[in-house]
Amino acid sequence: MDDNGMTLERAEAAVRRIMAVEDTTLGNERQNYLVRYRGRLYVEDSAAAYNQLAESVKPLGLTPMFRMDEGRHSVLLVTGVKSPSPSNPRVNLIFFILTLISVWFTGGIMSVESLSSNWWENLVQFVVKGWPFTLSMIAILGAHEFGHYLAGRYHKVQVTLPYFLPLPFPFSPFGTLGAFINMKEMPRNRRILLDIGIAGPLAGLVVAIPVLLIGLSMSELQQLPAAAAAGGLGQTQLEGNSILYLLAKFSIFGQWLPAPASMAGVPPLLYWLRYFFTGQPLPYGGLDVSLDPVAWAGWGGILITALNLIPAGQLDGGHMIYTLIGKNGARRLLPFILAALVVLGFVWSGWWLWAALIFLLGRVYAEPLDTITQLDGRRKALAILALVIFLLVFTPVPLAYMF
Repeated sequence: MDDNGMTLERAEAAVRRIMAVEDTTLGNERQNYLVRYRGRLYVEDSAAAYNQLAESVKPLGLTPMFRMDEGRHSVLLVTGVKSPSPSNPRVNLIFFILTLISVWFTGGIMSVESLSSNWWENLVQFVVKGWPFTLSMIAILGAHEFGHYLAGRYHKVQVTLPYFLPLPFPFSPFGTLGAFINMKEMPRNRRILLDIGIAGPLAGLVVAIPVLLIGLSMSELQQLPAAAAAGGLGQTQLEGNSILYLLAKFSIFGQWLPAPASMAGVPPLLYWLRYFFTGQPLPYGGLDVSLDPVAWAGWGGILITALNLIPAGQLDGGHMIYTLIGKNGARRLLPFILAALVVLGFVWSGWWLWAALIFLLGRVYAEPLDTITQLDGRRKALAILALVIFLLVFTPVPLAYMF
């Protein structure tokens, strides 16, 4: 018997220790597997069965994949054991330093009231006054990404350190495009994928909510312009509302903001529903909060969480919905998500860009090696919690302007 035959014989013996095999099919390059076994696992704990088989066939240079196939358990053996190449932490450090500078510059722009003719004095002002926003923004982004990172390391999944993305003002109102980590290998099952996916938004919110509340307590209420400026000169920016942001403002100021000068006879509930989803009518002459830079960082952290939790593709929300309802269910949901974003694009055009990106890039989901293992009860509750959080932090109209 040649080496290949001995490998298959030993692999089949390992498979039969965990599974009652009903049929065996040799694969080929087109099918992307070496051999497929179909039948029924002996135990209900499919996650433990997968781990046992993976350890058994690893010395043979094989990787198992668990799938459901016409109502039966299916084990595919794939040639090769992925060994991710190490990352270069110097790249992460360089991007972090560039992002720190970019965010600090943005914080300085927001915090310095007037510039002098002396560049050194301006630099000192930026450094001294820009640090609260910088610390707040970096802390929120760092908590989010290290939530993913630590969850990945806990489950022994190879993940990179966070890559922070600089984008200075005026191209970004936060001085950054955010940050991301890269999973360098497929997670073993849905439970692990869920844990890694949800750890980021939860960790980010644990930091963003206190930052927002502290920032709002440092902010002041201001009267909004009574009418549009003559000739369209000048503008007032209005940050959008999520349910969480509305409640945060109410907890600090004791009123729903922005408070309109008049509701023009419209019932309050109907007024707020219309304003929440459309940003109209603009509250000329009303009252709103003038955000301290720390509050702006907190609001930005909430917005970033909402964008990450959109239930599509490789976004954190895409991982949540995949683990909860599976790939087919997630794909059936995708057209409704795209349609909702297109409709919302008529009140904030930025959603059209998001719809295009999700249409082009969001139809591929992170599929674990083992898709037989389902979520346990605790993780189902966590996935549902993530969807509830998405509803609480989603901002239909992120920005509006009173010209």
